[in-house]
Amino acid sequence: MDPVHTAHDMPESEAAAEARRLIDDWASTPVRHHPTSFRDDTVPPAFGTTAPVKQDDQRIVPAWAAGIAVASIGVGAGITGIGCGAWLVLQGLASVTLNGVLMVTLPLAGLAAAATAIGGAVSKARSAITKTVYEGPVTHHIEIHNTSTTRGAFFARTRNDIH
Repeated sequence: MDPVHTAHDMPESEAAAEARRLIDDWASTPVRHHPTSFRDDTVPPAFGTTAPVKQDDQRIVPAWAAGIAVASIGVGAGITGIGCGAWLVLQGLASVTLNGVLMVTLPLAGLAAAATAIGGAVSKARSAITKTVYEGPVTHHIEIHNTSTTRGAFFARTRNDIH
């Protein structure tokens, strides 16, 4: 009777012995372990002060990105508030009633009155009362010498000198 052969023309008993040898070789090689964490087994004191221990930053998101996220949430909330206010104003304008007209005109009239009052106060503050007294001889020249020169063809420039 012929012995059973494997795909590589090796008898089955030899293939099993070779497989057993490979498994034993693999099991006998040491496995290199890489530490993934550190555990400090020293017992902390029951009371008193201890030396500070550096604790690494474990945040997933950098601080600048978190700041931008918080700022964008604030801006979004502010824009939503402005949008709701605009919606309410436009709802008031959509109903053409006395209240709708007053909703638009009264704030504008108030702004116009405030601008007029501020403008009047500024103009009165600028026009200070001055009483200037001029002393000395006054001469009145009535001779006028006018010199006019024009230069250029398409883009002409005229210069008038009055002496």
